[in-house]
Amino acid sequence: MKLPDRIHLANLPTRIEKLERISKQLGGPDIYIKRDDQTGTEVSGNKIRKLEFSIKEALDQGCDTLITCGGPQSNHCRATVAAAARLGLGCILLLREDDSAPQGNLLLDRLLGAEVRMVTADDFESRRDVIMAGMLEELSVQGHKGYMIPLGASNGIGSFGYFACMHEIAEQEKQLGFQFDRIVLAVGSGGTFAGLYFANRLMNRSTVVTGINVSGDAAYFQNAIHGILKESFTYTGETIECQPADFEIIDGYVGRGYALNQPEELRFIAELAALEGLILDPVYTGKAFRGMAQEIRKGRFVTDERVLFIHTGGLYGAFPKNDEFGQALGWKC
Repeated sequence: MKLPDRIHLANLPTRIEKLERISKQLGGPDIYIKRDDQTGTEVSGNKIRKLEFSIKEALDQGCDTLITCGGPQSNHCRATVAAAARLGLGCILLLREDDSAPQGNLLLDRLLGAEVRMVTADDFESRRDVIMAGMLEELSVQGHKGYMIPLGASNGIGSFGYFACMHEIAEQEKQLGFQFDRIVLAVGSGGTFAGLYFANRLMNRSTVVTGINVSGDAAYFQNAIHGILKESFTYTGETIECQPADFEIIDGYVGRGYALNQPEELRFIAELAALEGLILDPVYTGKAFRGMAQEIRKGRFVTDERVLFIHTGGLYGAFPKNDEFGQALGWKC
């Protein structure tokens, strides 16, 4: 099957490493991690894989400005503006209102030259597509052509970033000498899961793709993933039979809500960092990895499985949480 065209922005392939100590501590499957946090510096994380396809479509359509949206600490928005700057494109970010000083991803957004527009949380949830459509019209009047990328680049074209990633994993498995029994990842908008699932099915693999949602609930993401897949099919002509209930999404680890943390979540991130020299982020991978660890303790995964966790990045989102980490860990200075 021929994939849509892409541009090459990420440092690929990313490494796969075995996490010996946490695997032993949990007493369950052998846990490996795919280091998609190392896809780049400014563009680090999973979003750049998706953007390689989205931005190629934008360039093919003659667009000169990217428009996208997210929270004030959106990894996707930071990766989008970094890619835009690298390619000489304009970039407008529609962000959910935040009154804190620029730090973490938001600081990088501004350093990289994004035009940042903030709206209230209510407007962001209910009107963001309308607002971004207005930006397209505004650009057109000014003689520019905009390209709108949805939340997380999670749509049909964006999902091919992780369709391609599954093929990358398959090549790495040849060198490892085994196929992973399960791939686990955080689910925050659904595009990463959709791409992995689509490729996994077309390749007739026995691997189970398991998502752990960090917002909403399992049913919401099962429906969202189904919609993304249907859009993906229009690009290739290839289809798979699937229903929302086919997607394994483990619920119960959202905690206080999206981008909100409980002290035990932050302590888990710190404990794993000290144990493995691996830093997870508090919004996505920290919650998902902790959820995976809890499920292993409950006996959900078979002990002799080999599990691959996708590290989707997000390190910059840890910096605005410095006070919360300090309180959770009892730092005195």
